[in-house]
Amino acid sequence: MGLLRGVARTAVVAGTASAVSGRVQRRQASKFAEKDAATAAKQQEAYDQQMGQQQQPEYQQPVYQQQPPPPPPAAGGISDDAIQQLKELGALKEQGILTEEEFVAQKAKVLGT
Repeated sequence: MGLLRGVARTAVVAGTASAVSGRVQRRQASKFAEKDAATAAKQQEAYDQQMGQQQQPEYQQPVYQQQPPPPPPAAGGISDDAIQQLKELGALKEQGILTEEEFVAQKAKVLGT
């Protein structure tokens, strides 16, 4: 019986020690995690302040360096869209889908004459 009591006592002591050790480790891990989070927050705040001070105001190009607007189409010029429509009409005429009269009428519509 003495041997059984010794084994039982050792088991209880080891189990208690294991439980206490686990609790201590969890508390320490929690404490260090809080410290790490606080340190990270302070570092992020310092970084944000530093970046805020370094930001330059929006810079606009002087008027003389700005790109000029694209030139308007030349007087009497034909737009790219009109040219594309005329090409399509020409293709339809060559295929025999449009007659000469229909082609001339559609061409006048596209050119606005």
